[in-house]
Amino acid sequence: MMNKREFLKTTGAGALGIMLAPSLLHAVRDGKRLRTAHIGVGNMGNEDLKAIASHPSVDVVALCDVDAVYLAEAHKSHPAARTFSDYRTMLEEMGNEIDAVIVSTPDHTHAPASMLAMEMDKPVYCQKPLTHYVSESRAMKKMAADKGLVTQMGIQVHSFYDYKLATLLIQSGIIGKVHTVHAWSPKNWGYDGPLPEGKDPVPERLDWNLWLGTSPMRPYKEGMYHPGNWRKLMDYGCGTLGDMGVHIFDTPYNALQLGVPRTIMTECRPTNGFGYPERNKVTYEFPGTDYTAESLKWIWYDGEGAPAMNEDLVLPGMESGDSAEKKGKETGKKDKISLDAGVAGENELPEQGAMFIGEKGRLLLPHFMQLPRKIVNGKYVDISGEIAKVSKKHKLGEPVRNYGTEGPKHYHQFVDACLGKGECTAPFDYAARLTETILLGTIAGRFPGETLHWDAEKARFREDKANVYLAGDYRSF
Repeated sequence: MMNKREFLKTTGAGALGIMLAPSLLHAVRDGKRLRTAHIGVGNMGNEDLKAIASHPSVDVVALCDVDAVYLAEAHKSHPAARTFSDYRTMLEEMGNEIDAVIVSTPDHTHAPASMLAMEMDKPVYCQKPLTHYVSESRAMKKMAADKGLVTQMGIQVHSFYDYKLATLLIQSGIIGKVHTVHAWSPKNWGYDGPLPEGKDPVPERLDWNLWLGTSPMRPYKEGMYHPGNWRKLMDYGCGTLGDMGVHIFDTPYNALQLGVPRTIMTECRPTNGFGYPERNKVTYEFPGTDYTAESLKWIWYDGEGAPAMNEDLVLPGMESGDSAEKKGKETGKKDKISLDAGVAGENELPEQGAMFIGEKGRLLLPHFMQLPRKIVNGKYVDISGEIAKVSKKHKLGEPVRNYGTEGPKHYHQFVDACLGKGECTAPFDYAARLTETILLGTIAGRFPGETLHWDAEKARFREDKANVYLAGDYRSF
């Protein structure tokens, strides 16, 4: 095993013998075309590929995946691109023919692939959460800043109308200073079952060694890891918090201009050291900002039945004992918040979303593509005037309800920034802080019911037993 520093030294551009020719930065200079390389092209990686490639100034020149079937499917759409199973080989052989790299792998490969690309001065678009370890987030943030690279984390809803609107409404003071945020998702990216025993034959389509990458060697088990269940497992993913949590945290986190938390406490089952708990409640305490009280309490709920109901989440017409799950069963619907602001009578929490609690009321933000709604003294308040005012001031235009047109915006923003036409709104400077917050919650899940104290300046917990999970050894592969 090797640590992160050793891995980067042995797999860096210098070790690969790559000469960074002047043509490397041609796209940024001429502002005409961007040649992209894609690491991970199955499932979400395929969606990333399609969104990036839909930009008229993009040329897809390289595709990489450890799964030969995914790679072949992607190659059908981009037959001129060269194909690889190992991203290190791709970067070694095509360093001077690539202008930007898209990383769409399982979480444990985000940092190794992104750091290698950035070391070669490549702008990087990396899927969320940014990294698997806190130490990696800080390293990626530093490298991007030191090299002045264009970067973007893959939280595409960050660029959607309703999230931009909610951010501006909160910052305009629509509910005053915020003291509490509740955020939730009933998704279950956890695993409470036993550790798998034995091993199964590795499918011919899959290079298991390359899939594992820098993570510890483990026998292959059919249906346990690839293609979709890795999010549930500690060695590869970050649970529901690292999947939906990043999306749903993003707007409140951005709107309130938060840093990283001071304390974290997770309520869940005892850790089994293998899979994340299937249900979690994570409570953070943040230092105050210009948009919050002196401190901010943030509560995250995930798993079946989330969120656990309390008075902060009761909607007009909803009894305080009702859960989102119960209301959904009663009506056959789980996500029934009107798209029109100010329409009263809806009494069901959205299946996923966030609630801001401020000194002048509450703001409900469903996930996703639905307008935020203000609640004061148990009643909905018409905020169409505030929405119109904010929209006009910031030139938001009319609400958009088309994922097909909204979805690519975040990706195109990255491409345009690489071509010198604007900036990214979720660069690694921002993404690293958001990801650090998420990862501190997953670490706290290893010590259920205990409050962990985080020193952001030293990047260490007061509780030394938790510090072992801030980084991991990298396997040579």
